[in-house]
Amino acid sequence: MGPIPIPTNRRERARQWSRTAWVMALLFASLPITCRLFVGVWGFEDALGVAGLCLLIGTYLHFRSRRSSAAIPDAATLLDRAREQAVNGHIDRAILLLTEAIRLNRGLWQAFQYRGELKLLRPESVAGALDDFTEALRLAPGEPHLRVLRDEAERLLK
Repeated sequence: MGPIPIPTNRRERARQWSRTAWVMALLFASLPITCRLFVGVWGFEDALGVAGLCLLIGTYLHFRSRRSSAAIPDAATLLDRAREQAVNGHIDRAILLLTEAIRLNRGLWQAFQYRGELKLLRPESVAGALDDFTEALRLAPGEPHLRVLRDEAERLLK
């Protein structure tokens, strides 16, 4: 039997903790019965209270793990969705998704780059593309292709 994998996202961790809390509830609930069987007296008077608390915590974490995390996508997910929209020809939707990704993570220079590239496709939004490339270059100065894109936007503005 190998090592137990560590959950990587919140949903999996909450599910694992809920199961752990339920096991603890069973353990604490069984203590008085075990004491009666082996020792002959009812011991661990507060064990049922602790078991009830563990049961409540486990139930809370169970419902928390079932909550949909898809309602609030992260910036990387929005980048993927924007790419799909752009490939399918829905440039405006892709730009909106990239704008939302930027709102969620102002340090995601790729979102600025992709949004700028999409804006370059339309002559009326070349100035916005230049702004996006400039911001992407500010965030990632070591990316030489951003300079090329910014220079192209400047050339188109002249």
